[in-house]
Amino acid sequence: MSVSMPQKRYYRQRAHSNPMADHTFEYPVCPEDMDWSQLYPEFFSDHQSTQKAAQVEFADIGCGYGGLLVELSPLFPKQLILGLEIRVKVSDYVQDRVRSLRAAETGSYQNIACLRSNAMKYLPNFFSKGQGLVYTNTDVEEVHLWMVKHFSEHLLFTRVPDAELVDDVIISRLGTCTEEGKKVQRNGGKNYLAVFRRVEDQN
Repeated sequence: MSVSMPQKRYYRQRAHSNPMADHTFEYPVCPEDMDWSQLYPEFFSDHQSTQKAAQVEFADIGCGYGGLLVELSPLFPKQLILGLEIRVKVSDYVQDRVRSLRAAETGSYQNIACLRSNAMKYLPNFFSKGQGLVYTNTDVEEVHLWMVKHFSEHLLFTRVPDAELVDDVIISRLGTCTEEGKKVQRNGGKNYLAVFRRVEDQN
């Protein structure tokens, strides 16, 4: 039986949502209270006891229509990947897309999921201290410079040298598999990228 994929035209929404506006979100009080089994049932089933302590290792903040999630899923099949998106219809699309992909290819795409949330407010409710690298990617130079400035000035982060990113499989995909990345490519624009790690993670 063929599985139909969700169509974006039924999920279109404004390009931006005000993160300071009033929204209704569900979120855990702390990361330890988050029930990840609802999003990744295959990783928390009874017969996979070795994976009960699985944690999200990749988070796509502002995941849009989920292009990066789908791209990374087969590359990192044993790592949990989460997309966070504030827009209602867009997050609905990604959730439907993941369900359809899982139904179409049994056993695949079990490691990706999407939550509607406001990362500016609730990120610490989902993730513990030191859970991974930070990739910043935008086609707006002013935003890129702002992010680089603030991460560089923060005592807990240091920028990863470009030489260390040569073999990073994520780098080459950031500007090619997302909706915004494809749009920038079509218009001959430029993607600005930087990667930061926590200072304590270097040791």
